[in-house]
Formats: sequence, structure tokens, C-alpha cells
Amino acid sequence: MKNDWELEELIEHFTVIPEEMRLIGNKYGGTRLGFAVSLKFFQYQGRFPKGKQEISAEIIQYVAKQVGVPVDSFQEYDWDGRTIKYHRAQIRDYMGFRESTSEDMEQIKSWLQANILPQELQIDRIRENVLHHLRQLHLIPPTHEQLERNIKSAIHQYEEHISQSIFIKLSNLSKSKLDAFIHTWSHEEQIEENQTILSFRELVSDPGRIGLDSLLQEIAKLQTVRDIQLLPDLFLGVPPKMIRTYRQRAISEDIRELRRHPDYIRYTLLAAFFWCRGREITDNLVELIIQIVHRIGARAERKVEKEFLRDFRKVNGKTNVLFRLAEKAVEQPDGIVRDVLFPVVGEDTLKDIVKEMKHTGPAYKQKVHTVMRSSYSTHYRRMVPALLDILEFRSNNDVHRPAIDAIDLLTQYKSTKQYSYNETDYIPIEGIVKQGWIDTVIDKESNRVNRVNYEICVLQALRDRLRCKEIWVVGADRYRNPEEDLPKDFEQNREKHYQALRKPLEAQTLIQELKQTMHTSLEKLDKSVKSDSKVRILSKGNGWISVSPLQAQAEPVNLNLIKAEVMKRWPMTNLLDVLKEADLRVQLTDMFQTLGNREILDKETLQRRLILCLYGLGTNTGLKRIAAGDHGENYKSLLYVRRKFIHKENLRQAISKVTNAILDTRVTEIWEKARPHVHLIAKSLVLGIRTC
Repeated sequence: MKNDWELEELIEHFTVIPEEMRLIGNKYGGTRLGFAVSLKFFQYQGRFPKGKQEISAEIIQYVAKQVGVPVDSFQEYDWDGRTIKYHRAQIRDYMGFRESTSEDMEQIKSWLQANILPQELQIDRIRENVLHHLRQLHLIPPTHEQLERNIKSAIHQYEEHISQSIFIKLSNLSKSKLDAFIHTWSHEEQIEENQTILSFRELVSDPGRIGLDSLLQEIAKLQTVRDIQLLPDLFLGVPPKMIRTYRQRAISEDIRELRRHPDYIRYTLLAAFFWCRGREITDNLVELIIQIVHRIGARAERKVEKEFLRDFRKVNGKTNVLFRLAEKAVEQPDGIVRDVLFPVVGEDTLKDIVKEMKHTGPAYKQKVHTVMRSSYSTHYRRMVPALLDILEFRSNNDVHRPAIDAIDLLTQYKSTKQYSYNETDYIPIEGIVKQGWIDTVIDKESNRVNRVNYEICVLQALRDRLRCKEIWVVGADRYRNPEEDLPKDFEQNREKHYQALRKPLEAQTLIQELKQTMHTSLEKLDKSVKSDSKVRILSKGNGWISVSPLQAQAEPVNLNLIKAEVMKRWPMTNLLDVLKEADLRVQLTDMFQTLGNREILDKETLQRRLILCLYGLGTNTGLKRIAAGDHGENYKSLLYVRRKFIHKENLRQAISKVTNAILDTRVTEIWEKARPHVHLIAKSLVLGIRTC
């Protein structure tokens, strides 16, 4: 329960009504106040407090005024004797609650598997849902340990059911290919010379530098995954978080651990890894396409610019020069150029003007296109057949149908060497070929389309549409079908979802709001720029905005005093001690759940190893150096905890908990007692995320 309460919240949730005053009866002193606080706490939380420390001082003070008892008498209330048991039974009867039984918990587990686990696997959030559901059923929650056991049991049963269903869907061919691949899982077993599949290390590696070789390597990886022939709907209905957990679990285990699992678990882990990896590699391929197509054009422009800059000199005052030339030409229309014009404007100046116009007009664009065509046709064109064989592009909007038709045309001609397309083929031009490229793509004399030039235009159009998801890729994750991003009940609960997003249902209304926001912001910018001496509008680039750097403000006096006091109280504080202290206060290590289906380490040992691992990762010290220190842990033990417990999802949860704890401690009454180092832990954990 939070510590900081507004007066309106206290009035709403902790006001003792007359009927409750009659229930309190003639109780007096600490017993009266303790009973009243327990009653209101139970009404708000649906359970009894674990101890006095869980109840905010503001709540105790507010309830004490109502029941006419001094606040200090609350400390006299006995939390372990028979009185509190009698009081809690009295409150349960009054509220209509009863103790939960084993039969109730079995029903709760079934409810979890049907309603909560398909969307949520974080134990903290599952616990909140269970407590809320128990409150709705008027059931008293079991002890914390019993509740945790039941939740973990429900998760285990749910995962068993999922694993069995996936195992049944897998074909014998897929299982045999997974068995063959498991031999490449670690370096401890050598791969046979005639082995054609890529190893595990090659599959999990990131793409190399942008280029054709990297793209072809990613295609080989994706083909290896596709050869396993996993069904597209293999994980249909399985929560994405669970799939990612299975994938991470497969990576964290070595070959011996994998082989020890029952068949249905081993095949599920392997299938989840390859299914996820296939989507990741598809995303990598799309990224490489986008970057390579951009590189072809960018390199061509840079190359042409370098060539032109060698013999190019910009001519200033061209307008005046051309006016003088025109004036002399009109005055002496029959004169000789050398005699009439060259005395007005020198021959070298006219040559510079000709060069500038060639280098900035259509001739420049033509040169850029020539370089692009040369680079594409001699090197990058090899990627097109391989891409069209491995990737399937689709669109949900008929407006972008020409781009899909153009890709189909490239697929049709991928294995031919024709210079142009057949006259009977449908060749989309509008929306594919830019206006400036028409003359280079379509031959004016024969009216035939040049294949190489057209392919460059298609790739550029494909790049633009992939970036904004107008075209999506089958089997991708980030570049998947945009409709998959919507909730399944979006159409049925459209208004509800729009309310959650705080957006209007009508498109025109949204557009008008955006226009109004932009107009207001621009007006504000316009007014402030005129009176701000630090901002200037330059003539460069059609009005670039130049902002002068602001001078740093002097540090506040109180901040210097706080720093001095901190150094006085805790000089040379060890960061490892800070991390340990933060864990003792907020239990951040509880956020690190194992990727396995069970854990045999005791809590104290696991806590110590997690803190050492987080310290090693966050400070970039490394696990080997941490193990070499005098901490009583070896490298193998720390590496096991690193692989099984520390990954991005758990780190994000820990960061959230530390951040919330920092914000919760910023209360006036307790700020002096809070230690000022806790914020360092969040920074350390963020560094841990980058390392992972």
C-alpha cells in the first residue's frame, strides 16, 4: 500500500460510517484503533495487513480522529495474540468473507489458466489479478507462500498444456531436423564435414556490415530455419511473452540440459527458438534491403559530387550576368558572339555557368542514375532473385497494389536475361517510377521498359513502403501485418479502445485537432523567436534556425550542502554496498525469475549471486573479475545465474520497481530518512540491459 495519501482519498476509502462505529462497539484504547484500522484496511485491500509497518501513518491518524483515540495507542495493539484473531473473524463475518480452501484454490488455478495466463506471465501482476478475483468472490487469500505456490503451479500446468499441444502439432520431419540441429548447439560437439545446416552460433549471430554478403548470409540463415518446416500456426494462441521466454530459455541451456528434458519440453523449446529466430532474421533482411537500397543511391550521389567538385566553380551573380548578355544580344542581334558578348562576360565565366547548370540540372541526375545502374547491375542485382525466393510481400491497401504487381513482375523474370519486358506484360508505372526517371526507364523510340532501370525504381518504391508498413512481409515480426498489432476485439470494442487512446472516432476530427495543435505551436514559436536574442533565422537552407548555447546555471546552494552532508556521512561508499542496500529496501532481486521450470537455489544464495552479477554487468567489471574477488562465488556459478535469470524483461521489471521506490520515498515526512544513493541502482540496471 502506498504511503502518500490525498485528503480526498482518505475520505473516500477510510471514513468510518455509523454502522461500522456500532461494530467497533465499546472497544477502547489501542484495541479500538487497531480494530478500526484493520476493518478499513480490509475493505480497501480485501485482505488483512501483514504488520503495522504496512499501514501508512496518514491512515492511522485519520482513523484515530474518527474513533477518538490517540494515534500513539496504535502501537499497543497486539498483532500475535488471540484478540487479533477474534477481531479478524468478526470483520470477516461483517464483510461476508470466508477463508479460502484447497478446492477454492483449484478453481482459482483453472480461472488463471483460462483468463489471465494467456495475456500475463509476470508473477507480481498475476498475484494482483488473483487477489482482486478473490476479493470479488469474498474469499480471504491464503498466506503469501501458499499463494505463490498455487500461482506457480497454475503457470506450470499451463506451460505443460502448451508444450504438449505444440509437441503434437510437430511433424516427424520437423522433429528429426530439430534432433539433427541439436548437435550444433555447442562447440563441445564437432560438426560433421558434410553437415549442410548452419550451427547454433551462426544462427544467433547478428548481421554483419551493410552489404550484399551480409544479406546473402541472412538469407542462408532464414533458409536453414525454413527447412525445419514449422507450421505457420504452430504457436497460435500462445502468449508472445511465453514464446519469448521459451526462446530465451533455449539459448540459456547447453546441450546436456536440452537432452535431459522430456521430448515435449525439448521440442517445444527448440521450436520456439527457431520460430522466433525466423521472424528476427526476416526483420534483419528487411532492414538490410532498406539500407542497401539507400546506400546505392547515396553512394552514387557522393561519387558524382566528388567528380563534379574537381572541376566545378560556382558562379555568383548569374542573374546579372545573363541580363547583360541578353541586353547586348538585343542591341546587336547580327553581331559575332566573340566580338559582342565576350567583352561583356568573359569566356571562362560562361564556361563555368555551363558546367554549373550541367552539374545541378538534368545532366547531374542522369549521371547519378548512370552510376546507380552500374553499381546495381554489376554487384547488387544478385540479391533480387534470392530475396524474391525467400520473402513474400503483401499489402492490405489497394492503393499500393501497383507495388505488389511490380514485385510479382520481378519474380516472373528473376531467372531470365532479357533486356526488356514483353509487350503483353502489365508493367505498373504510376506510383513506381518517379517522374524524373521516366525517360531512363522507358525507351522513347521503342516504347520498351528497361529491366535494370525499372528494378531500381521498384526497389526504391519497396523501400519507401516497407518503412511505413504500407507493404508488410509474411513471417516478419516488426514488419508483420499491421492488422496483427490491433487487439482481437478491436472492431467489437472500437469505442472502448479509442477512449483508452484518448483519440476521436472520426478521422477528420483527429486531423483538425492535429492541425490546430501544430498551428498553435507554430504561432508560439513565431512569437518567441522574434523576442529571443539566442535564436536567429539564417538565410542558409531556406531558413535554418540557429540556437546559441545557454550558459550553465550555478548549482543551488542547498544542493552543495546536501552533497557535503552525503560525503560526510558516507565517504567512499562502495557501489556494491549501495546495490545490496537497495535490494534490502525494495527487494529488486525478486523481479528476476528463472527461465527454467524450477529452481533449487535457496533465496539467500540466489540473492547474493544476482547482486554480484548485476554489479559486474552494470559497472562493466565482468563476471570473471567479480569471481576473482573475495566474494565466495566462482565464475561458473555466476555465469549460471546470468544465463538463467538476467535478461531484458527481468531487468526492465527491476528498473520499474527501483524507480517506483525512488518516487515513493519522496514524501516530506520521510525524505530525511531516505538514503540518497538509491538512484545509482537504476543507472546500474540500465547498463545491465545494454550488456544483455
